[in-house]
Amino acid sequence: MERTSIDIEALIPHRESMRLITGVIGVDEEKAVTSATTRETWPLFEGGSVDVLVTVELVAQTAALLEGWKRLQSDRGGVTGWLVGIKNAEFRRMRIPVNEALVTEVRRSYALEGYAVFTGTVGIGPELVVTMQIQAFRPDEAP
Repeated sequence: MERTSIDIEALIPHRESMRLITGVIGVDEEKAVTSATTRETWPLFEGGSVDVLVTVELVAQTAALLEGWKRLQSDRGGVTGWLVGIKNAEFRRMRIPVNEALVTEVRRSYALEGYAVFTGTVGIGPELVVTMQIQAFRPDEAP
């Protein structure tokens, strides 16, 4: 896995408070691993914690980073907008306290033209908070 300083905003379209991932632990052809820390400014924040559903966005942003990195390696530029849906998910808690360090790992399961399925996990230290598969559709690459 390539460990490097990566400009996240060059690879995903999210900016300011909607860009949840703050660091890239590693990325290669197979997977991407990112870091994030829950904040009061995050979507779904209430009463000192965020709803676990925000992890869907962490997996989606990490998938976009993986695909953006692959595209940059082949001189096609970073990824632009995706439409994302949850294929399946297992949430192991309801809420995540603010200031928790999260690690998200994503692998692309398969892809066909502008459609892909990614498998992802989000953890806090050794605790697995969620496992999921998301479906992503990139309208600008559809046939």
